[in-house]
Amino acid sequence: MKIFIGADHRGFSFKESVFAYLTKRGIETEDIREGELDPEDDFPQIAASAVIKVLGEDDARAILLCGSGQGMAMAANRFNGIRAAVVSDIYEAKVSRVDNDSNVLCLSADVLTRQDDEVWKNILDTWLNTHFAGAARYVRRNRQLDELS
Repeated sequence: MKIFIGADHRGFSFKESVFAYLTKRGIETEDIREGELDPEDDFPQIAASAVIKVLGEDDARAILLCGSGQGMAMAANRFNGIRAAVVSDIYEAKVSRVDNDSNVLCLSADVLTRQDDEVWKNILDTWLNTHFAGAARYVRRNRQLDELS
């Protein structure tokens, strides 16, 4: 599995921590915006760059970080085949994968960086290691989501 990671200015520092954690775990990770912090960046372009890469590769996912996670999810979910979920705990991480086969994880830098690092690490580990259940109703619902795009 390959993980594309992107962040706007509010998620930039958090991205550095997440990237280091994933790399240390041996997960193939690509920062879609290497470089310096840009306080004037816009999250829609960052989300679009990441999800286009996810759609272009087999077995790829993305992790997107911004202040609330909400803006990244809104932008990412505009693309057919993307199921972006804003997640703030391990229950949501698990359900987003088991039921909805989420392929983009959106995290709130403002919320998660105020907590112990183990919180976001457990969220990442749960999301990365949980498999889609593949039940007929979940497959049908994902197909319906794609038809809405």
